[in-house]
Amino acid sequence: MEPSPEQSPHHAYPDHWEADVVLRDGGTARIRPITTDDARRLVSFYEQVSDESKYYRFFAPYPRLSDRDVHRFTHHDYVDRVGLAVTIGGEFIGTVRYDRINDQGRPASAPADEAEVAFLVQDAHQGRGVASALLEHIAAVARERGIRRFAAEVLPANNKMIKVFRDAGYTQRRSFEDGSVHLTLDLEPTEKSLAVQRGREQRAEARSVQRLLAPGSVAVIGTGRTPGGVGRTVLRNLLDAGFTGRTYAVNRAFDEGLATLDGVPAHRSLGEIDEQVDLAVIAVPAHRVPEAVADCGEHGVQGLVVLSAGYAERGSAGRELQRELVRQARSYGMRIIGPNAFGIINTAESVRLNASLAPESPARGRIGLFTQSGAIGIALLSGLHRRGAGLSSFISAGNRADVSGNDFLQYSFEDQDTDVALLYLESLGNPRKFTRLARRTAAVKPVVVVKGARHSGTNPPGHAVPVSRIPDATVSALMRQAGVIRVDTVTEMVDAGLLLAGQPLPAGPRVAILGNSESLGLLTYDACLAEGLRPRPPRDLTTAASPQDFRDALAEALADGTCDAVIVTAIPWVGENGEAETGDGEVLAAALHGAAAGSPAKPVAVVHVEIGGLAEALAAASSTAAPRTRPTTLAAQPSGPPAAPTPPTPTEPATVEAAGTGEAAGAVEAAGTGEAEGTEPPARPGRIPAYPAAERAVRAMAEAVKYAQWRRQAATPGKVPEFLDETTDEPGAAALIDTLLGATPDPRGRTLAHDEARELLGRYGIPVRPTLPAPDPGAAVAAAARLGYPVALKTTAPHLRHRADLGGVRLDLADEDALRRAYGEFTELLGKPAELLPVVQSMAPRGVDTVVRASIDAAAGAVLSFGLAGAPSELLGDTGHRLVPVTDRDAAELIRSIKAAPVLFGWRGSAPVDTPALEELLLRLSRLVDDHPEVVSVALEPVVVAPQGLTVLGASVRLAPPPPRGDLGPRRLPNY
Repeated sequence: MEPSPEQSPHHAYPDHWEADVVLRDGGTARIRPITTDDARRLVSFYEQVSDESKYYRFFAPYPRLSDRDVHRFTHHDYVDRVGLAVTIGGEFIGTVRYDRINDQGRPASAPADEAEVAFLVQDAHQGRGVASALLEHIAAVARERGIRRFAAEVLPANNKMIKVFRDAGYTQRRSFEDGSVHLTLDLEPTEKSLAVQRGREQRAEARSVQRLLAPGSVAVIGTGRTPGGVGRTVLRNLLDAGFTGRTYAVNRAFDEGLATLDGVPAHRSLGEIDEQVDLAVIAVPAHRVPEAVADCGEHGVQGLVVLSAGYAERGSAGRELQRELVRQARSYGMRIIGPNAFGIINTAESVRLNASLAPESPARGRIGLFTQSGAIGIALLSGLHRRGAGLSSFISAGNRADVSGNDFLQYSFEDQDTDVALLYLESLGNPRKFTRLARRTAAVKPVVVVKGARHSGTNPPGHAVPVSRIPDATVSALMRQAGVIRVDTVTEMVDAGLLLAGQPLPAGPRVAILGNSESLGLLTYDACLAEGLRPRPPRDLTTAASPQDFRDALAEALADGTCDAVIVTAIPWVGENGEAETGDGEVLAAALHGAAAGSPAKPVAVVHVEIGGLAEALAAASSTAAPRTRPTTLAAQPSGPPAAPTPPTPTEPATVEAAGTGEAAGAVEAAGTGEAEGTEPPARPGRIPAYPAAERAVRAMAEAVKYAQWRRQAATPGKVPEFLDETTDEPGAAALIDTLLGATPDPRGRTLAHDEARELLGRYGIPVRPTLPAPDPGAAVAAAARLGYPVALKTTAPHLRHRADLGGVRLDLADEDALRRAYGEFTELLGKPAELLPVVQSMAPRGVDTVVRASIDAAAGAVLSFGLAGAPSELLGDTGHRLVPVTDRDAAELIRSIKAAPVLFGWRGSAPVDTPALEELLLRLSRLVDDHPEVVSVALEPVVVAPQGLTVLGASVRLAPPPPRGDLGPRRLPNY
């Protein structure tokens, strides 16, 4: 909303303060600055506030606002006096205002850093979290304007307002003066305030999705008068699924005398419906959608599923239509799935909603599914149905203009009917938020993701969010850090989802293989080795094995303490006449279920070749069973010695077994809540997944093993060391960065000179070995004398830097003669000194050359990377990545994550290097980048890691004005 010409020209309207937010009940509202054009809205708002709320605001009866009040509350300079309003349908439902004051409580200007704050919320909207959202946003505005504290006077009886301040998580002081409670809040975000903010965000966004998936009534707008068509199809699917709520057919073209259609009430508009409509499915042409949305908004509809196409997928004109659609829906407090959506499904017995184009509602199950693509959604629904799997919920978001994968994660985290969340994503939108939400959700239930558009870096049509430039391999590493199971295809996603939803997590990588085909067992064995599992030699039951033989062998394997999982392989029996007997699948399935039910809880998967009825019979177990209460920490059973030398791994936490059960007891603390929540794949009996190929079963099992290991480690998360010693100088580094950037920093940033980089890194205890310029042989000799022999002679020319293979580096020059000789060869072979820019550096102890980097991605945030210098990282891409800030565990895992890690741990008899020193370096660099967002890029190359200590031989640092950190600001939906 633009200001009027009367607005002060010295402080332009701050449109970046505008934000759409999700309130506590799942509805949306808009927060924006109050302008001089809002006088009528303010008066109308005040007239709807109760006398009691007015009394609490002004400490006296105050029935109406005077003209002077209206002028004061609508005229702001957006610096010392700021007002924000929450609006729905363009009208105010709540306001907040601050006025900067001095130590005596009088109006003031900067540098005064305190402000008086006051709220007023319409009574009809109290309890929706309006004041809490306003406090988050007005605090962010105040910090931007240099205000560090809020002061507030609250009547003792105004418990709701006192609770808003008390629960915000800010450091505060309270006193009782002159009959009122005096509150002072320090506005610097704290760990508690961020946790409170994110907890509110999680509950609100989860509730907004829950309102869409569990409506009490649904209206299909655009229902055709004749069978066929999108609207009529959705109506038929709603009825066929047995939706438990009220259903209405709406079409303005209906004849006036038409009372029902397909047995449900028929209306020409929503206004004709006397009862509340919670969800509207819109299936009209795009040009008629705005009219339908306005009708929904004016009649209190809570959410929309827009099936209509013709939006951003059609080009620039469609993109603008889509943005206007979102703005219009949010102005009424509604959230949107779509446009161009396939629909939504909720199989809960109390709902039975199929508001989609899927002709058959899936069976009730424990898998939640989100997809950005309608075509992929159709394929996934079909694949799950063929394999007998059920769903708890399904959302096909189409162009994903509003409700996103992040919202689905928020919902899945809380949903008691969902054990596994499957997501097909073509973009992450807000990667920082995605990894935060995924880490929290994965701590209590598996999250399996397929990401399309891996190499194009595209966003959903119509989205104006930063595009991540980091490579896809880095995205995979960051997902793994967050506990996400990243797979490459939708087939692999279904394979993993079926195992995770139906079986317990494995306690380790040891796999028993048994079956009636030696060849199929060997294929499974080879696949296990390829996936990093530790298979036992296959047990061949021979082709004469009966179902009872399978049952006995499986029970024996499950009872064996030296295996963590079992893969059963089966081929058809050969009858006496030489023909394959494929009809005994049900008998074999019953035998396998019987063995599993009476044995310790370990995951079982079946690989079969054309055994009729086996997959269906295995899938017929209790996939629709009610949710179970389950422990959230996995039993850490001994896994035996490794099959081959591997790098040491960080110490895994011990777990406690519940007496007499053999299962681990304990809980994972939900991030930001301080509460133990979550579930684990169900205890047996459950559905046993069947696979037509050994590779698919083994890959799914390998993903379960890696996820289980992550869960065990996540139960006791790592720590970010403080490094409170004399080698860390955060204030000094901040002052140095301010000096280096200058009063008016170049938005493009600047690369620091060698000595500047050394000084900055030294503030965080990262010493860089000095280099001295050598523009001629004499200067090189003088530099060597100063540094001490032996020395290295290097060129710093960009095309030869770190290129020992091209002769750009000469090492172990023991004396002046060797140095002069090397200098002459330099200039003779490579060019003039002015082109080579040679430097002299003292030799470091021998070790392994590594490279450490940190960089800021506009979308993903700060990323720390590690690899071996040279060909392993540059040619083979063998580099590990972690999001900043890294913990001590992250640092240890990062070093061990690369394929060449054995080189650091004594490969082929070499001396192991000082990995603790390397881990400390990673932690210090992470802390530097996290403390100072102006540090947008650091490259330490090479870092020579010796058996004792390490040496940083080269460093490049780039500074720039810090990019905005939306993840640390007040909660908001993406802007359009």
